[in-house]
Amino acid sequence: MQSAEQHTEDFADRYRLGRKLVEELGGADGPGPTAFDLLGKQWDVVPGTYAPHPGTGTEWYTTAIPYPSGGRFLEIGCGAGVTAIWAALHGCAEVTATDIVQSAVDSTLLNAARHGVADRVRALRSDLFDELGPDERFDAVFWNCSVFEAPADFEFTRDFEWAIFDRGYSALGRYLSQVHGRLLPGGRALVTFNSFGDADRITGVAAQAGTRLAPLGTADRELAGEQVTYKLFEVLPA
Repeated sequence: MQSAEQHTEDFADRYRLGRKLVEELGGADGPGPTAFDLLGKQWDVVPGTYAPHPGTGTEWYTTAIPYPSGGRFLEIGCGAGVTAIWAALHGCAEVTATDIVQSAVDSTLLNAARHGVADRVRALRSDLFDELGPDERFDAVFWNCSVFEAPADFEFTRDFEWAIFDRGYSALGRYLSQVHGRLLPGGRALVTFNSFGDADRITGVAAQAGTRLAPLGTADRELAGEQVTYKLFEVLPA
């Protein structure tokens, strides 16, 4: 069993790595949109938005998700909107993308227009499901969650930090406990995690939410000089 001292040291190491990624992968600077390339396409990014570089989870998750053909897809934490736009380009009839920061919403709308799917993609600022209509349901819900646990008193000072940190994994706990209430009959709830995060803590958070995480796939990559294993899960009742 891991001692309290070991847990504290591991937490500190992961937190330092999270800070490193914030500095190395942080959002665009400057007064207006810039662009990046991913998955063979170019994407706009409004300053403040987390831009998924090659090697980030977005690159793999976006192609690994089982999209509901002809169905309704919801992405939580859409960032620049890569996955949401990809869903609309690969068979989803209606796509909703939410993010807690406005810069991400703006980026997603720019990219929906850039790639010709503005008629099928809507984006709105929301903390998880808060700003959705009470009766809105989907065939699939996906979140590429923030895997670095931040201290309870952590203060977000830059928009793109929301893509990296989750205070006490509280946002993930809310997602896991609420997501099944947002599914249509037969719908699927999906979430990601990776080896940078605390796997033992996540297992506990899932159990506390009355759920379990069923693996759907993994991929090994290198990100900012660090080896990382990305994992895609389906969220099932415990």
